Amino acid sequence: MLGLQYFSFEAIWSPLFLLLFIGVAIVYLLLVGPWSIRFKESEAVAWWRKAVFLIGLTLLYLTQAGPLSLLAHLMFSAHMFNMAVSYILVPPLLLIGIPAWMLRPLLRIRVLQYLKFLMHPLLTMVFFNAAFSFYHIPTIHDYVMTNYEVHAAYYVLLLVTSLMMWWPIINPLSDEEQLSGLKKMGYIFANGVLITPACALIVFANEPMYNTFTDPTIWAEAMGYCVPAGQDWVLTQFSGPQFFTSMSALDDQQLGGVIMKLLQETLYGILLLYVFKEWYRNENPEKEDDLPPSMDPA
Repeated sequence: MLGLQYFSFEAIWSPLFLLLFIGVAIVYLLLVGPWSIRFKESEAVAWWRKAVFLIGLTLLYLTQAGPLSLLAHLMFSAHMFNMAVSYILVPPLLLIGIPAWMLRPLLRIRVLQYLKFLMHPLLTMVFFNAAFSFYHIPTIHDYVMTNYEVHAAYYVLLLVTSLMMWWPIINPLSDEEQLSGLKKMGYIFANGVLITPACALIVFANEPMYNTFTDPTIWAEAMGYCVPAGQDWVLTQFSGPQFFTSMSALDDQQLGGVIMKLLQETLYGILLLYVFKEWYRNENPEKEDDLPPSMDPA
């Protein structure tokens, strides 16, 4: 079985992106630390919120520029795992870690004020799920994967729309209109429903859908920048999961759909439980002492 020894250090770890993410982490820690006095409404940020932000930033690096990003070019199942982590798990971690007093100056920018209507929950829900589903149309996916600039731009689009999708659920600005508990639960449930058709199409397909993982020529075009000079012979003999595992392309594709759906359902399920508990506490404060142990606020 071929392994990562065929790829350079630059291909596996993307040093420039690593330095960029480290720089973002340092600036964040300075902003919520010594530089926070420059913000009029600044308050101390709890250590766990800082940790959550840094965890989200680390996961984003690993899935978009680190080893998991390379693996996602080899295996569709790894690609879908990256999708789930990058756009279902990372956005809420980043939003939790950014304090409201840091966001307010940015949101006062005039252009963003004009675009504020785009943050309506119905629009944010449609934007992300449409962008995700559109990307996984086979011809679109193969085109994006074989054009580096388009690939980078589309992944930025997915990250932006995923942050927009999570905003109505985790909005750190207490002075803005917030969704009620019931509406939040409906919003989360609707997001789970909208992403299901794309996952189902992938899981129940009878043949591999993506030439990026099956056609050696297209795969070589998508992977060429990762393989060191002198070892490009591997690109003409292997493609997709066969480069890294004995799994067939169809099995790998179906596993990818299952991984995406299970991770999405798990994360949304946990969030639904939390939102329900908060809604129940707000609606029944006098019954707080009667909650079963599993729902005790403590």
